[in-house]
Formats: sequence, C-alpha cells, structure tokens
Amino acid sequence: MAISQANFRARAKHALADQNLQSAMAKAKSGFVDKRAKALLDLPGFESLRERGRRIKDHTLAHLDVYLDQFERNVNANGGQVHYAADATAARALILQICRDARAKQVIKAKTMAGEEVSLNEALEREFETIESDLGEYIIQLAKESPSHIIAPAVHKTRAQITSLFDQHHHQRSGGPLRETPDLVNEARQVLRRKFLAADVGISGANFLIAETGSIALVTNEGNADLSTSLPRVHIAIAGIEKLVPRLEDATTMLRLLGRSATGQQMTAYTTFITGAKRDNELDGPETFHVVLLDNGRSRMLGNEFREMLRCIRCGACMNHCPVYSAIGGHAYGWVYPGPMGAVLTPMIQGLDQAKDLPNACTLNGHCQSVCPVKIRLPMLIRRLRDYQFEQSITGSGARWAIRTWGWVARNPRLYHSLTGLGMWLLAHLGRGSVKRLPLAGGWTKHRDLPLPARGGTFQRQWEKHQ
Repeated sequence: MAISQANFRARAKHALADQNLQSAMAKAKSGFVDKRAKALLDLPGFESLRERGRRIKDHTLAHLDVYLDQFERNVNANGGQVHYAADATAARALILQICRDARAKQVIKAKTMAGEEVSLNEALEREFETIESDLGEYIIQLAKESPSHIIAPAVHKTRAQITSLFDQHHHQRSGGPLRETPDLVNEARQVLRRKFLAADVGISGANFLIAETGSIALVTNEGNADLSTSLPRVHIAIAGIEKLVPRLEDATTMLRLLGRSATGQQMTAYTTFITGAKRDNELDGPETFHVVLLDNGRSRMLGNEFREMLRCIRCGACMNHCPVYSAIGGHAYGWVYPGPMGAVLTPMIQGLDQAKDLPNACTLNGHCQSVCPVKIRLPMLIRRLRDYQFEQSITGSGARWAIRTWGWVARNPRLYHSLTGLGMWLLAHLGRGSVKRLPLAGGWTKHRDLPLPARGGTFQRQWEKHQ
C-alpha cells in the first residue's frame, strides 16, 4: 500500500471532526493504557525485562547475517523453504507464484503487518478469493479500509458501524437492529468457519523467528492464526528480517514483553510455535511451508543511526500513549504504520520526502520512549528526521527561516533572555489562568485554551531569585 499523498493536516482535521472516530478512540485509549498499567503492577521486574529485551534485539541485529543463515538452514532441515524479498514488489511476486504453483483458489490470511506493508491483499484479490481471518482485519476488509492500529485494526469502528457492515455483507440488508458484541463475534465465526475449511493456502505473519530451531512464533487472542496455518495445504509466513531472535529462550522473553505492552495480558490467549511442514506421523498441518523474509529498507536502517528502530516488536504501546495518535487515529498518518513508530518507519521505508509531515506530528513529550518495551529512543529519532528535513530543504521555506531566526536568538543569551522575559511579561499581564484567543496562536487556541505564565518571570529569573 503506497503512502497517501493527501495532505496530513487535511486528514488530521477530518479525523478531529469525525464524532464516531473520536468516540471509538476515547474508549480504546483508556482500555489499552489502563490494562498495560495494571499488567506492569503484577510484574515488579518489568524494567529489567525491558533491558533484557533490548540486549537481545541489539545482539541479534549486530549478528543478523549469522542468524539469518542459521534460521534458513533449520527451516530447510524441517522441510520448509526460505525466500528473500528485497522489496514489496519482490514479496508480492514470490507469494503469488507460490499460490499459483499450489493451484490455489481460496486463500485465508491471519493478521500480518508485513503483508499490509507490501500491499499483499490487493495483489491476491486480483487472482484468488482472499479472506481475512482476524476479526478486526475481516471487519476492515468488508469496509474496504486499511488498519488504523497495528494490534486492533478496526479500533476506529463503533459497534453500530460493524453491525451495519455485517448486515450489508452477510444478510444483504440495511437498517437492522444494533447487535451486542458477542452476537457479532458469533456471526463472524460462522462465516469464517466455512472459509477455513475451504482454503488452499494460509498466509500469516510471524511475531518472532527463532534461528535456533527454524520456528516461527505467532500470537493471537482468537486462535484464527492456528486455523489459518494448519488447515490449508500450504502455509506462507511473511516477516521482516528484524523479527529474528537467536534462541527459544529469547523468544519467551520477548513474548512476556509483547503481551503486557500490547494488550495488558501476561500472555496472549494463543501462542503458537510452528516448525516446518506436517510430518508423516502428524494429523494436521500444511503439506508445504514457506517463509518470505522481507527487507524493504531494513538493511539500509541496519547501517545507519536509525538501527534501533529495528528493535520494534510491533506492540503498539507507543501509539496507545501518544496524544497525537489518540486524537486523530491511524488513517491520518497515511500508511501502514501510524503513531510514533510510523513517524520513523514510514520515512525510512517510503522516503523522507514522501512522509515529510509525520516527524512533525509529534509533541516530543517522550511518553512513547518511556513505554517502549525495547527502549527505542523514538523522540531522538524523530528529532533527527527533522534535522534531515531541514538539511535537505524538505522543510518549507517559512519554517526554515523561523528555525534559523530562533537558532540565532538562542545563541545570543542576552538577547534570548530579554525577548523571553518580554514575552513572559506580556502574557502574564493578559490575565490569570488561561486565554481562549490570542493573535498568532490560532492553531493552539482553536482547540484548547492557552495557559498563561505566572507573574514571577522566566525559570532562569526564578532560579536566580530562589536558589
């Protein structure tokens, strides 16, 4: 899926005015944040676990060639095949050819962000009947939309909207009664059960790839990935090369981080390790097993200062705690990866000139870094992208002029203190508390009041006075 070229500000403005979206996002945010906080209270050693996860990922990235080779050897030894895809075009071509060789008619998919990254659905649907088995992905497939969250793809949808979609596609009617969530889940289960049994090829992502055994690890809360990978004759897993970990023990560490950070669970309901195709003495499983390892810009990141972004385990914690994402949702970001992670990944994969708004859609409050389970310094990476924008003249001329002027003032301490003191004095004498309108600050006061400073002067003046 190519990045939307529409203006980010226009998409964000539209999202802020969408009452259904605002209602859905408000409910989702409290759920994700509160559940994570509670899960961490039950694990006092979470900070040491984060540090262990960071070390595992850094070690793997430093020796990625070694572990890729080990993973491929072990997949082959277990009867599978590994394919390398340099970019999205190559990944689509590989998967389509595997489906053609299998003479497939129907394809069933478990949730895979790598699949979204390479626009896999669009390619598959032109040749095969393709159905999403994850409930959230199934909902947005019916709505012909892209995911708005990497963990909960349909988080932007209300129950009324989902009811309407199911009425339209399952019953060919409109205006039916609003149904409760369990009823909607059961309805989807009945439809998808037939699809599981009829599918020739099952496609999944992989939360982790284990070099030691050649296994892939999958986590879901619905069990759909197990059915998608064990019932069809052919299983294709697609994953980024950064998903590797050296050992099974390392995978268990990452799984403990993932569940708590993503959904506030100690462990997801279904955690599955898949090692190769079905053996002669096994009752279920695919006859053939393929792993498509996706690069798509990751090797380039491996060799530059953005390498730590490859630690990301796709938990979504950064976006769940991001005030910008919580206000505008995922679609405003224009591509697969929204929120703080998307502000770094999208420019890295699609190009900084194609995603120039995203590094600036951030308040740099640092909350994303504080909740990241593998300690990615997201605010630092976002600031570095802003530096590159300025250096490459991607930033608009007005903004560059303003930044240069501010830089000149900041390098002259007397002038800086005089101007900030004057500004503080003027704002403090507008009143007490906050103001609803202020010249040249309409972008702020349109949506919120502007807090006014106390009349004690700048921080430096207060420090001199009270130290």
